[in-house]
Amino acid sequence: MRPGGAERLLVDLLPAIRERGVDVELLLFDGVETPFRNELAERGFTIHSLGVNNRTLTLGNVMRMSSYIGKYDIVHTHNIACRLCAPIARSLARAHTPLVVTEHNTTCKLRDKWWTRPYDKWTYKQFAAIICVSDQAQANLEAYMGKKQTITTIYNGVNVGEFIRPIKDITGQNDYVITMIAGFRKQKDQDTLIRAMRHLGPHYTLQLVGTGWRQPEVEAVAAEQGVADRVKFLGFRSDIPDILNGSDVIVLSSHWEGLSLSSIEGMASGRPFVASDVDGLREMVGGSGILFPHGDDVALAKEISALCTDPAHFHRVAEQCQAKAKQYDISIMADHYLALYQQLVRN
Repeated sequence: MRPGGAERLLVDLLPAIRERGVDVELLLFDGVETPFRNELAERGFTIHSLGVNNRTLTLGNVMRMSSYIGKYDIVHTHNIACRLCAPIARSLARAHTPLVVTEHNTTCKLRDKWWTRPYDKWTYKQFAAIICVSDQAQANLEAYMGKKQTITTIYNGVNVGEFIRPIKDITGQNDYVITMIAGFRKQKDQDTLIRAMRHLGPHYTLQLVGTGWRQPEVEAVAAEQGVADRVKFLGFRSDIPDILNGSDVIVLSSHWEGLSLSSIEGMASGRPFVASDVDGLREMVGGSGILFPHGDDVALAKEISALCTDPAHFHRVAEQCQAKAKQYDISIMADHYLALYQQLVRN
């Protein structure tokens, strides 16, 4: 439960599932204490783990997982390592528990390597249901696996009400805060946003929320571009609604996405949302927020400037974003998950 989108999702989803009468327990590879893990523990969830600082795919972990997997009516996995382990663990346990997996991204690195592809495809075939978080994620997986596999789309959701704020009026405003919330890892593209800051004047400030191994690299980009004094690295934060409320434009610059929770949160905040025109963001943001060409810092800067210098345009985009975000409340997602669980138990 280290910081991440799927982890954040579970913090909201598990209570919503429990409210619908399902007993839920959580099994982690890595049982290290984190804010996400502690939040679920404080809400009374039973949490098991295979170890501490234990994040590797090993036979030992598979065997430890097998001691749990037969105890439940359904086992639902998230993230790649869990998907790869669960089918073997079930075989070792000689259990018949239905397996469910949520595919959180539009792609997976295992699909690109010939030596991992056979096992990758085999694992998918062991699941009674595969949930994709976006239409593009489902289309990509069906192109990879074929349409005979049981694949469905259930859109990710958040507690939208926590993020809803009045649409901001920027009339007469001279200074602007741009915010991006994302981990510093290969999938995310903070670099393009930092380069865009070079094309924006000194009255624009950027704040980056998140942690990850790429942060030193991104800090170096800010220094190279001469904008380090206008880029703030805020680290992990639990007060995201307040951070969004103190911002003017929310940006998500990525190389690819599944269905980003931070995009739903940003779009709900009453601020205009700007995102890379890539799989997973295109269908979420298109027609409501602003899409810019992937990696194009000049185009991104122009879009931000256009929003901040035209209050009517700013208000219109923010209003469209908020209306779209309301369609992705966690309650809708939980209802769909419950219906799927009930179907699997009946079968």
